[in-house]
Amino acid sequence: MAVKKQKIASGFARVFGAQPALPKAHVVTVECDIVKGLHAFAIVGLPDKSVEEAKDRLAAAIKNTDELESPKKSNKKIVLSLAPAALKKEGAVFDLPLALAFLLASEQTTFNPKGKLFASELALNGDVRGILGCLSIAIAARDAGFTDLYIPEENFEEASLVNGLHIHAITSLEHVLAILKNPAPEKAAKKVATPRVLPTEDDGALDEIRGQESAKRGLIIAAAGAHNIALYGPPGTGKTLLARATASILPDLSEEEVLEVTTIHSLAGTLQSGAMFRPPFRSPHHTSSYASLIGGGSSGVRPGEATLAHRGVLFADEFPEFHRDVIQALRQPLEDRVVSIARSKGSAIFPASFMLIAALNPCPCGFWGSTRCECMPHIVEKYRRKISGPVADRIDMWVTVPEMPMEMLVMRRGEKEKRTETNSARAQIASARTLQRARFKDIKGVWTNADMRPRHIEEFA
Repeated sequence: MAVKKQKIASGFARVFGAQPALPKAHVVTVECDIVKGLHAFAIVGLPDKSVEEAKDRLAAAIKNTDELESPKKSNKKIVLSLAPAALKKEGAVFDLPLALAFLLASEQTTFNPKGKLFASELALNGDVRGILGCLSIAIAARDAGFTDLYIPEENFEEASLVNGLHIHAITSLEHVLAILKNPAPEKAAKKVATPRVLPTEDDGALDEIRGQESAKRGLIIAAAGAHNIALYGPPGTGKTLLARATASILPDLSEEEVLEVTTIHSLAGTLQSGAMFRPPFRSPHHTSSYASLIGGGSSGVRPGEATLAHRGVLFADEFPEFHRDVIQALRQPLEDRVVSIARSKGSAIFPASFMLIAALNPCPCGFWGSTRCECMPHIVEKYRRKISGPVADRIDMWVTVPEMPMEMLVMRRGEKEKRTETNSARAQIASARTLQRARFKDIKGVWTNADMRPRHIEEFA
């Protein structure tokens, strides 16, 4: 015998959700009003296409959850509102709070929404799906005074980086309704993910490079202070290997940096695990567009490679081969450590404090100054002009990476000698970063020597 579903009552309800953003999400009030009248079902409050489509998702999810009546089967006027109305609402993150607001207003469930924030996409069968930007939502919930956060189970690890929240990992609409009906008696839990050292893809790469002691020393100095560096020399001398070796010698991120970096990659959809404890290493191709490097896009304002490299390394291989407008666009992040993006659909300021490593040849063929060079003088001049004076001035160190003699390349070394080089570099950089953190602990926005302004140089130099 089929279970008789509840009739939809008239009423009003208010719950809370959030719009993911950087550096933290915007809390959104989700309201539902149900009155008698001809059937209507609308979502208002500047929703985008994906939020508009939530009507069909939540109607199906509610229908496929036992004993609940779908909003599309009632002779009622149903209005769901997302406030503030001036804020653009994007993504499927509002599915769960919209569904709960409707169920609460229609008296199909009862719970106290005070102190609770909900964020999840709903599948048609009522299951919940993971969302982007969950960490930014958790930070906003904590700062706004919420005590309980209801999120998909697959987002639990990243959200648990935030202290002071009771985080509920939910699996379905039915599951969250059961939790709300019989709330656990415990208070807000303080959960912090345990930092761990993750092996890097290029771990130990510094030891694989024969010779180039001057270039290695320059790279260590640059990494110690997060200074921008250009590796300059003919092809095949190890410039790319040197740059990629940086990923293995940089120290782990601090607790504050872990939150910053994980929030960015969670919002961008590039988070591969629950949290990022290692500095990011981004290596965009030289054909990358302006929007992919700086951020933006036609569908909305999204972070680019400059922001994804925040607190890590942005490696520009074949630097002069990038489009000139892309190279010029690096002027602001290299100077201000942020990216300002203004579009017709919105504007944003994203963090972009990265260490730039640029690898470049002296000319298009790479052999300028030797008998092998076939480039005409005007071709060489045009090639070098792609890097303008203002961009070159923002690169702190220019290091030559010369060709090595064959004897150096074929020389064999013992295993102990190999490991010593990388371990020594790590120790030197970690020690320097520790000193800098202590030096700048009372100065907001200054983490390393590269972040200093003229007034700081006068004070500490």
